[in-house]
Amino acid sequence: MAAYIQTVMETRRYARVLARLRSVGLRPTRQRLALARLLFDGGNRHVTAEQLHSEALEANIRVSLATIYNTLHQFTRAGLLREVVVDHGRAYFDTNTKEHHHFLFEDSGRLQDIPSKGVTVTGLPAAPSGTTVSRIEVIIRLREHGSSQ
Repeated sequence: MAAYIQTVMETRRYARVLARLRSVGLRPTRQRLALARLLFDGGNRHVTAEQLHSEALEANIRVSLATIYNTLHQFTRAGLLREVVVDHGRAYFDTNTKEHHHFLFEDSGRLQDIPSKGVTVTGLPAAPSGTTVSRIEVIIRLREHGSSQ
């Protein structure tokens, strides 16, 4: 009976992320479920692969950094995350996949959402032949007053 109750509790705990993974056609492996809970159970957020890896280790989820990267990219391809590249080799994964832009606080590396209606982009060049603009992403870089950079 105790094992049954444990199974029911585990199923309920993972029900939301399980449904989310299945809705985009991803097989709900143990690692994907655990990482999805870390990513999606706390509301919208921006996370690097390294940050998620640290959170996973703190939560006793034994997973390699390579697996974290693979999972984040699978989630991005499936539309569960949005990758925000802020510099060469530095990217955040955003759980908010709706259209929006970002402030990047350069000193801390923190990202903050800006509603898309808060930004107007004008004077765009024509897209090259055979292409269309699929999305515009604006990153406004900020420095704190008194920053030495």
